[in-house]
Amino acid sequence: MKSIRIALAQINPSVGDISGNAEKIISFVNKARDKNVDIIAFPELAVTGYPPEDLLYKPQFIADNIMALKNISEAANGISAIVGYADRNKHLYNAAAVISGGRLVDSYYKKHLPNYGVFDEQRYFSPGKRYSVYNLEGIRIGVNICEDIWYAEGPAMVQAVAGAELIININASPYRLGHALNREEHVSAMARQCGASIAYVNMVGGQDELVFDGGSFFTDREGKITARGNYFVEEMIIADIEIESLCSDGLTAAQKSALKPLVGPGEIVDTFSLTGVSLRTQVKGVKNRKYKKMPVSENVYTALVTGTRDYVLKNGFSEVVIGMSGGIDSALVAAVAVDALGKDRVHGVFMPSEYTSQESRTDAEATAGNLGIVMEEISITSVFAAYHKTLAGSFRGLKPDITEENLQARIRGNLLMALSNKFGWIVLTTGNKSEMSVGYATLYGDMAGGFAVIKDIPKTMVYELCEWRNNCGEGEIIPKNVLSKEPTAELRPDQLDTDSLPPYPVLDPILKAYVEEDRHYDEIRDMGCEVECVERVLGMVDRSEYKRRQAPPGIKITSRAFGRDRRMPVTNKYRNY
Repeated sequence: MKSIRIALAQINPSVGDISGNAEKIISFVNKARDKNVDIIAFPELAVTGYPPEDLLYKPQFIADNIMALKNISEAANGISAIVGYADRNKHLYNAAAVISGGRLVDSYYKKHLPNYGVFDEQRYFSPGKRYSVYNLEGIRIGVNICEDIWYAEGPAMVQAVAGAELIININASPYRLGHALNREEHVSAMARQCGASIAYVNMVGGQDELVFDGGSFFTDREGKITARGNYFVEEMIIADIEIESLCSDGLTAAQKSALKPLVGPGEIVDTFSLTGVSLRTQVKGVKNRKYKKMPVSENVYTALVTGTRDYVLKNGFSEVVIGMSGGIDSALVAAVAVDALGKDRVHGVFMPSEYTSQESRTDAEATAGNLGIVMEEISITSVFAAYHKTLAGSFRGLKPDITEENLQARIRGNLLMALSNKFGWIVLTTGNKSEMSVGYATLYGDMAGGFAVIKDIPKTMVYELCEWRNNCGEGEIIPKNVLSKEPTAELRPDQLDTDSLPPYPVLDPILKAYVEEDRHYDEIRDMGCEVECVERVLGMVDRSEYKRRQAPPGIKITSRAFGRDRRMPVTNKYRNY
């Protein structure tokens, strides 16, 4: 029985910050060496950040990341490291560098390139055709990348059949609700099938619409999870893994026979020795940390905080501005912003019109007060009157309608953008997924801004998140009246959201079925919704695509978010729901 000490470095890289990412990787390598770690593993494309998208078309970008890997290799003296980077070897590959003793021993190329949802790796990379097994003092190790572990007869199984007792899988697996449990269940099943321990390292941090949640973990060969990392935290998880070495100098006849159906034409299995390092000690004894399970609302809320913090700071902003209406959406966005950045970096603006109620003013002031942020008031009444006067000739003889409602939203958007330009604050928009789905938002008005924090949060979940935030033990943050009153845009007298939309508990299940699950009209109708209601909602979703194309990016939370995750044509006459 041999023991190996492994560190999983779930780091938060920035796309394109190659030198900064390399410095971070080297610092974690040094920490791991000080902890007597034998092998440290970093996430997929850790050197470039994930996803680098069309930066991969720039030859200098690839050259810079390869040079950074050379520096990392030289710094990793006396330890082995697995580091994700982009390699060019005739073609471009999503690669895992296998470093040992201060030199690059080998690079494993990702075989299975995802091309669905938010992924489009086949646009950039070629698939690998070599399965490698690495020998460290009699312990045989397989290395593969993210999607590779999801194939029952894929690289992990090939490497296990070739003698690997430990599989290291490096990932940039984005957050979505419930996916962490799916990962653990699947990887545990793979460990049982392969008869090998698995070390699964994942990235953390926000990148545009994506948030990476970490949650790295180890399994034994029976699939039992033996150690876990925390979610949404940059950290190094260390575990001692005992391995009953099965190593031999070559493949047995039985192994060769079992490999034949798993290895395709032109694919090969290679073995490499990791020299220049040795297992530090056979007496380990690192205690596995206890893992705190997050409730669903805390999980989602933390994803929003992480995504907001990283989007703001990684893009060079330090402060944000939010239009505070006194409603629940702006209250939630403000709470997330304060938790992400601190109250001194969050600015609220209340912009009343002739239709704004005293209740909204009171609720906006209470929310700002509870959060400890300064809220400025800028009335739009005189500006709105000036618009009326300017357009009076063009609108002569026409009754007021949605045009005048949208003018108010656009005035507010202009004011927020003016503050943004003057002070360098990024505008956080406050529209939720329910509104974005059906177009209940004003283009160049409340949709104007730099980042849409709750763009993928259905309205019913907005309430759940606010209730959770209020129960965190810090006292009431979102005023009770904000949670209990009827939602309204207050753009005309006595207006309610239900004047234009079904109640949100009715609307949200329809939207989930249509937008996230691609269910047919007949199935949605059979859910118990009225026929006219279903037809109206689905029509609104389809007609609003042009608005969503012009919306700022927002954090992906659900199984299918608007943006790069769900791509529908704007010009689209297909109506067979």
